[in-house]
Amino acid sequence: MITFCTLFSGSSGNAVYFATDRGALLVDCGMSGRQVLDALCAAGLDPAGLKALLITHEHSDHVKGVGVLSRRLGLPVYATEGTWEGMDGAVGELAPERRIVIRAGESFFLNDLEIAPFSIPHDAADPVGYRIFARDHSVAVATDLGYFSQEVRDAVTGADLVLLESNHDPDLLRHNPHYPQRLKTRILGKKGHLSNQSGAEAAVCLAESGTRHLLLGHLSSENNTPDLAYRTTHAALTDAGARVGCDVTLHVAARYRASYLYTMA
Repeated sequence: MITFCTLFSGSSGNAVYFATDRGALLVDCGMSGRQVLDALCAAGLDPAGLKALLITHEHSDHVKGVGVLSRRLGLPVYATEGTWEGMDGAVGELAPERRIVIRAGESFFLNDLEIAPFSIPHDAADPVGYRIFARDHSVAVATDLGYFSQEVRDAVTGADLVLLESNHDPDLLRHNPHYPQRLKTRILGKKGHLSNQSGAEAAVCLAESGTRHLLLGHLSSENNTPDLAYRTTHAALTDAGARVGCDVTLHVAARYRASYLYTMA
């Protein structure tokens, strides 16, 4: 049995839960250790079952609670060398055996899981997404994408479930009076974040490749709304001939709580 859900998703913090009968892991830990533990308990998920932390990149909304959770639960942390260099100060002191270096394109194994990290186009030192294989199923985490690159497409094609970025509406972003132009340019750039429309186009590609569950995540709090993200992707899927709810499910990850606990036998 596979269990999957987001605990937090958005620019405020990110954490993704994945489990089989042999244990669980988190992809990212971007809220405080206490907030992540509370979110697990609120969702009825046992923190004692966690076996590892997988980190996508060093930005604070992905690593804020890594050090605390690793030390408290004795968890190994998996990250690329560039990510380790970037997050060292935020994570703090960890025992050497807890600091595990991985490389994009090189799979590794955790109990019964094959973990396949893949490079993502984002403005970080050496960022990755993850595809996790368990028996006959796989899920993928593909957020913080400047664009849906061929490398990302190849890495996630055919996954049963994909957490896919739908970060912003470009018009809302361009007209946001609180964002300086340099920040707007960064978000809209090739190493920034995926817009609703770009995410919707990626969703169509994934649905056509056999993905049956799409979870939209990492929404901007100022430049997007859950309804807008959902409607944009829903319309693209429908226009492509997919029946949402039958051929493919579509949900939006909540910002501050666990949402949509998926299970696959």
